[in-house]
Amino acid sequence: MEMSKFKGVFPALLTPFDSNNKINAKELEKLIKFNMDKGASGFYCGGSTSEAFLLSLDERKYLYDIAKDTTNGKCTLIAHVGCISTDESIELAKYAEKLNFDAVSSVAPFYFKFTFDEIKDHYFNIVNAVNAPMIIYNFPAFSGVNLTTGNISEFLQDDRFIGLKHTSNDYFALERFKSKFPSKVMYNGFDEMFLCGLAMGADGGIGSTYNLMVEKFVAIYKLFNENKIDEARKIQNCANNVIESLCKYGVFQSEKEVLNMLGFDFGICRKPFKPLSAEDTKALRAAVAPELAKLY
Repeated sequence: MEMSKFKGVFPALLTPFDSNNKINAKELEKLIKFNMDKGASGFYCGGSTSEAFLLSLDERKYLYDIAKDTTNGKCTLIAHVGCISTDESIELAKYAEKLNFDAVSSVAPFYFKFTFDEIKDHYFNIVNAVNAPMIIYNFPAFSGVNLTTGNISEFLQDDRFIGLKHTSNDYFALERFKSKFPSKVMYNGFDEMFLCGLAMGADGGIGSTYNLMVEKFVAIYKLFNENKIDEARKIQNCANNVIESLCKYGVFQSEKEVLNMLGFDFGICRKPFKPLSAEDTKALRAAVAPELAKLY
C-alpha cells in the first residue's frame, strides 16, 4: 500500500446543522472545498468533532456520502466508524468500504470498561469484515481506554492495521510507537501540540481546529520538514492563541461560531451542548479574529 497518501494535515470534519437540526450538506461541501483549496491532505470523517455519538448511523453514513462526493477522489478519506457496538462499527465500516474510503478508523469501545481482550476482538472483528485498512484511534481522555505500547503492538504487527491517531500528550508513547513500527503512519491528535507530535515522529495530524485554520497547520508541517523549527513554532503559537479562546468558551461550539464568522452557516451543536451566549460569542470573535488574519 502507498502510505504517502496518509501523511500530512487532515481536518476532522465538523457537522453543520440547519435550523431544523438536520445535516446541512451544502455547508459541509463548502467547508471541504475551503480546506482542499488551502492544502488539506485529506479528511477524517465522522469522528468526535462531527458529534458522531449524537448522530444516527444513517446520519453518519450521510457524512461519508457528502465527503466522498465532494472530494471526488482528489484527496485521502478516512472514515471514523467507532461505536460501542461492534456490529454497528462493522456496519459503518462496510458502508465506508463501499464508498472506496482509503481507510477506516475507530476509537476503542467505551463506557462499559471492556477488557483489552474484548477491545482487541472489537477491532479484529471490524478488520475481518472489510478489506479497508484500519487506523487505531487512541483517545484515553475521552474514551477512558489508554492503549499502551504493548497493546498497540498487538494490532500494528498485522498489516491490516496501518497506523494510529494518538490524541494524548504522552509523546514518549508516540515516539515508542513510531520507533517500533516505522512503516506505520502516526497522527498527532492534540492540535495545540502539533509541532511536538512531529518532533516525536508523527507523520502528520488529524485535528478539529484545522477546519478553520488549516493553512497554519499546513505551514507548520512544511516548515518542520524543512527544519525551520523557529518559524514553525511561531505559527504554532498563533494557532494556540486561537485554541486557547476556543477552550475558554467550549471547543465545538466555538469552532462552529468561528466558521460562522468566516462566512459559513454551521448552526449550533446538538443538545446536550449549550449554544454560546451573546456575550461569549462577541468575546470569542474579538479574540480570534486578529490571529486568524495573520498570514505566513
